[in-house]
Amino acid sequence: MDVLTPDQLGSALESLGSDWSQQAGALHKRYGFDDFAQAMAFANRVADAAEAADHHPDMLVGWGRVELDWVNHSAGGITDRDVEMARRSDALAASA
Repeated sequence: MDVLTPDQLGSALESLGSDWSQQAGALHKRYGFDDFAQAMAFANRVADAAEAADHHPDMLVGWGRVELDWVNHSAGGITDRDVEMARRSDALAASA
């Protein structure tokens, strides 16, 4: 899978919305929740989706928050697969 060009990445970020950014070479977003239990429930939904797709994010879980970083380490950068999983993460957050 090819790493996105700067133009492709810019378009992808625009289509994902302003809450997504590029940080340290990955697609990054912080999600907010009312408490730790809700944050963990979301993190587990993302983990299930990641396992099903065989593509896993770096994830930080804390009280009322989950931070996700999507990057394709084997490709050496952000790919279409990361953008797809970012969209899937947003859908999982919306279904909570």
